Amino acid sequence: MPAERRGPRVHDVVGIGFGPSNLALAVALAEEREEHGAGVDAVFFEKQPEFGWHRGMLIDGATMQVHFLKDLVSLRNPASRYSFLAYLHDRGRLVDFVNHKTMFPTRVEFHDYLEWTAAAFADRVRYGTEVVALRPHDDETLEVVARRDDRLETHLARNVVIGVGLEPVLPEGVQAGERIWHTEDLLTRLEENKDWNPRRLVVVGAGQSAAEAVEYLHRTFPETEVCAVFARYGYSPADDSAFANRIFDPEAVDHFYAAPGDVKRMLLDYSRNTNYSVVDLDLIDELYRRSYAEKVAGAERLRILNASRVLDVRGDAGGARVTVAFLPTGEAAGLDADAVVYATGYRERDPFDLLGEAGGDCLAGPDGRPVVERDYRLATASGRAWGVYLQGATEHSHGIASSLLSMTAVRTGEIVRSIARRSARVTPAV
Repeated sequence: MPAERRGPRVHDVVGIGFGPSNLALAVALAEEREEHGAGVDAVFFEKQPEFGWHRGMLIDGATMQVHFLKDLVSLRNPASRYSFLAYLHDRGRLVDFVNHKTMFPTRVEFHDYLEWTAAAFADRVRYGTEVVALRPHDDETLEVVARRDDRLETHLARNVVIGVGLEPVLPEGVQAGERIWHTEDLLTRLEENKDWNPRRLVVVGAGQSAAEAVEYLHRTFPETEVCAVFARYGYSPADDSAFANRIFDPEAVDHFYAAPGDVKRMLLDYSRNTNYSVVDLDLIDELYRRSYAEKVAGAERLRILNASRVLDVRGDAGGARVTVAFLPTGEAAGLDADAVVYATGYRERDPFDLLGEAGGDCLAGPDGRPVVERDYRLATASGRAWGVYLQGATEHSHGIASSLLSMTAVRTGEIVRSIARRSARVTPAV
């Protein structure tokens, strides 16, 4: 009797990227299977050679800006064995952490928690693999084209979840180089210059990453002048008060999604000081304490160039020349620096850049951005049963909190439920 001919394998879910968002998705899919006995065939493609999340800013002592209970799972499943508390118990530090009396672990410890969780799903991740294109295969499946070891491979998927994170932003006309860096690469660049003894370092920006970079460089190089350049008169504190933090509540996403356009814009404007270009008050106080102490001692290494703007920067292998203008007078001065560090933030990646041919079947709004349904699925042309879900690039539709770590557990739970509802069939997990 001839052997049965089988078509190509079709994955229920292909995750693009394996940062915290799609790691949380992997956990949610596994727990859905444990609870309901329905297996889901999921695979994740990550272009990094191993798991890593903002490694260039894992500054010792820097803390998370979100409560430890806003981990990968707890707001969705407090009993999960992948919670931050479960991690602490496994590491033998639960009692020690409780005695520490903090709600905000260090970034280094939280990254270790993420690695600990990622290790449990290593068999479902293809590291060193970059997805380069998506295209419709038929009405029910997508072709996912991935590059690995300079070779292209094609996979079929009923659902694709994009979680590629943010991309760093430099001011127009500025290019990263040997002595011009984005904070994303801060520790990586410093590791490349282990025996360095810089005379002057310049940090551009007024947000949390900028302040952390200033503090770290000032502490790490005790003989180096560190110049902080920003247009504000001083660092602005983040509004993390209890009522303001309600913008990060799960129900706030429902409210934002249902609101008319003018209300959406108003809510975004009102809540920007909870997340953008703001600094933890404790860090502001520490930098001011150092600055004042140096003034008292008559030896100022920490220079706050406030109400100022970088007009020009030119770098080479030996350093950089920075022209800084004091905005109230317009007076400009040049600074010779060993390196310039830009803490100028990140932006959402445009999903259409990755969607390729599949983007032709995804609907866009008048502003050119994708139309995103409440369950984070891209709205598609009639007849398309495959799904593309976004973990990011949804601030315009779902609000400021929708793509942040604080919403990850809830968001991935919603995506998993949506996939389960829409699936025509479920295949056993491998």
